[in-house]
Amino acid sequence: MSRPPMRTGQVAEAAGVNLQTLRYYERRGLLAEPQRSNGGHRLYPPETVAVLRVIKAAQRLGFTLNEVADLLEAGTHHHGRPRAGLRERAHEKLAEVEAKIADLTIIRQALTEALAAGCDDLTACAHSSCCPLPFAGLAGTNRQAAP
Repeated sequence: MSRPPMRTGQVAEAAGVNLQTLRYYERRGLLAEPQRSNGGHRLYPPETVAVLRVIKAAQRLGFTLNEVADLLEAGTHHHGRPRAGLRERAHEKLAEVEAKIADLTIIRQALTEALAAGCDDLTACAHSSCCPLPFAGLAGTNRQAAP
């Protein structure tokens, strides 16, 4: 037995998104254009709720909407030239996340050292040789000011 189509508000509520998000995803092509009722109301297949949940979960994992669109399309086209699937994209995203973590670790360390050094004035700290912040070396360089 097939489930009846759902109206916009029903889909949005069931998926935990707002109406603007649902329509935006539709405009972006992440969702197929729904059928219309005789009264002009959008009628979505019940599977749309699962697609919306997948989109939101992928975003929480750090995938952009463009990346999500590629993943959704790769999942629906199994013929022709091979496309990067979820496994390959997840490896790429993991590498991005690990790089960000490394960068954030360096930033955290610099800020921790700045707090421990008692840095309280950005300008004064930038001119101090004991300042642990990375701009300390750059602050002493003689640059011509723009006219």
